[in-house]
Amino acid sequence: MPRSFLRDDDLTATEQVEIFDLADTFRAERFHQQPLAGPQSVAVIFDKPSTRTRVSFSVGIAELGGYPLVIDAQSSQMGRGEPIEDTARVLDRQVEAIVWRTFGQDRVEAMASAASVPVVNALTDLFHPCQVLADLQTVRAAKGRLAGLRLTYLGDGANNMAHSYLLGGAVAGMHVRVGSPAGYEPDPAILARARELATDSGGSAGHDTSAKAALEGADVVATDTWVSMGQEGQSDDRSSPFVPYTVDAEAMSYAAADAVVLHCLPAYRGKEIAAEVIDGPQSVVWDEAENRLHAQKALLTWLLAKARGV
Repeated sequence: MPRSFLRDDDLTATEQVEIFDLADTFRAERFHQQPLAGPQSVAVIFDKPSTRTRVSFSVGIAELGGYPLVIDAQSSQMGRGEPIEDTARVLDRQVEAIVWRTFGQDRVEAMASAASVPVVNALTDLFHPCQVLADLQTVRAAKGRLAGLRLTYLGDGANNMAHSYLLGGAVAGMHVRVGSPAGYEPDPAILARARELATDSGGSAGHDTSAKAALEGADVVATDTWVSMGQEGQSDDRSSPFVPYTVDAEAMSYAAADAVVLHCLPAYRGKEIAAEVIDGPQSVVWDEAENRLHAQKALLTWLLAKARGV
């Protein structure tokens, strides 16, 4: 079975650095490698709406010399109940890799278990590992390193971004703190796994219900929308618990003076983040959005090399 990327800890610390180095090369030289020249195809499947993921994978696959076969899952036979494993066995005879943005983590795991080509998690309800690869690439460029830095995520600690920051940051040797209200804590098993990873990397992982305590001395401050896809009907009920976790000027005053700010977008100014912060001098959000392209090209290139024994 080929290597896939389904969650952030599918990479070791050494492998993570290899991908960051390659992503930096792609940022400097967009057509550095073309492992999909032919063009060979990559299936990019969407169960959920997308802007950045759709654009970055489509452009990235094309720049790698390939053809992005973009599939709306609801217009495919999967939308009518075809087993995931059957879809995998059809696709893997015609494409070089499968990228899927879906709901349950079990869905991408089922796809990977049946496919003979790499499968990439482009977002599930549990993890968003491609986003965090780009985020950490952005931080490394801004700070010159990752190990030893303190990264604080404020907002819904139970969402996919919080989980991926915990795992990806722990692999990189960072000190990751999630600040969220009671009842919105990270999954205990994921937090435990992050702490296990941090033992080996020299980092740490933790949760705090105090935004101020979580922010103290942070080198990186990250946030995300309070209402994830599929939760729109709960918008009013979900917003009020998170107000104390808004990333605004007061929040940033508790972080390090040279802290940088991340947001995976879309952003709602005046809610999870203030306009003066996301549009201010500490924001690296637009570099972060661009780095989705470079990090994902690096990831696909790396996975394809592993699959081909290069």
